[in-house]
Amino acid sequence: MKQGKKGFTLIELLVVIAIIGLLSTLSILALNQARARARDAKRISDVRQIQTALELYYNDSNNYPTTASVTAGAAISNGTNIYLAAVPIPPLPTDGSNCTAYTTAYTYVRYGAAGTTASYTIQYCLGATVNNITGNAAQTATPAGIRLP
Repeated sequence: MKQGKKGFTLIELLVVIAIIGLLSTLSILALNQARARARDAKRISDVRQIQTALELYYNDSNNYPTTASVTAGAAISNGTNIYLAAVPIPPLPTDGSNCTAYTTAYTYVRYGAAGTTASYTIQYCLGATVNNITGNAAQTATPAGIRLP
């Protein structure tokens, strides 16, 4: 006599659990990669935002701010003009083993005197290569833009 039991066998349940586990693992890996790309995009955006503020500062004063006055979290201002309310801080975690020097701040240095010799560099690091900007290595932005390797 055959009984009419309905349900799933142990094998069927294990197969479904294995498939769900595989799919969740793949989605977590994709999410981590998307987060890393988002942090790199934020770093590039931050550097461009700092560059814009520095150029506005230069247009008003014919010089760039001193190295000591551009620090993470501080404003870029000249008198009553505020060009950037707070210098951005790089997002964490730092992506890339060669980027440990850029975990707390982008590195800004002013060069030259007022006028035609004034210049600056902003050093930063990306976790991966983005739009021809090499990842996992120190990169430099200048008044000419973000340098490509």
